[in-house]
Amino acid sequence: MQEFIAIANRLADEAGEIVRKYFRTPFDVETKGDDSPVTIADRNVEKRMREILDAERPDDGIYGEEFGIKEGSSGYTWVLDPIDGTKSFVIGRPTFGTLIALCKDGVPILGVIDQAILNERWVGSASGTTFNGASVTTAICGSLDTARIGSTTPAMFDSKSNTHGHVYKNFNESKFFWGGDCYQYGLMANGFVDVILEAGMQPYDYLALVPVIDGAGGCICDFKGQALTIDSGTSTVVACGDASLFEDVKALL
Repeated sequence: MQEFIAIANRLADEAGEIVRKYFRTPFDVETKGDDSPVTIADRNVEKRMREILDAERPDDGIYGEEFGIKEGSSGYTWVLDPIDGTKSFVIGRPTFGTLIALCKDGVPILGVIDQAILNERWVGSASGTTFNGASVTTAICGSLDTARIGSTTPAMFDSKSNTHGHVYKNFNESKFFWGGDCYQYGLMANGFVDVILEAGMQPYDYLALVPVIDGAGGCICDFKGQALTIDSGTSTVVACGDASLFEDVKALL
């Protein structure tokens, strides 16, 4: 695992160099087929990470948001989201991040959330989660009445675009904060967020988050309580910093 963590840290270091080069500078923004934005930074970051993995782990698979799937033969697959939260990146708001996951036979065993502008990095594995090298744990929250609940956007629950309806309305809406993308999961690992609800997520959006949240003492799965793996496809995500909250959350979902 230490070898894998070293490689993941190198990927994040190299990604950060490119991210900082483009942050708050003029660049073109393109719209992909799913109406999401993409920039030269997204593509250059993923290209660089793939170059490193091709050189150091040639038998491993790669699943990236921008350049798709490279099959491997080792049983290991690196899952890459070069800039999770491209909309935030485009407007110069440092709540995006680079996501790096390593899966063994489809199960995430290592996850990295890197925020290069703020120099903040979370690394999660079975050994625990660190924030800039120091161990962190999620917060204890005994009741949903006091829970701090995050989500990227209420549009994720628009009944016109998916089957989840306005699920967030089942909760106390005054407890919600919106925005944050992957960054809010890092904040959960540090004990500042209690519940996160999201929908329409892809494997490169959520796989890196699983070891970070689990390693910090929380729980993360889909709305039905099923584990998130590389085969989960487009999925819902619920994360609880205090695992004892999950059954109450699930009842409202």
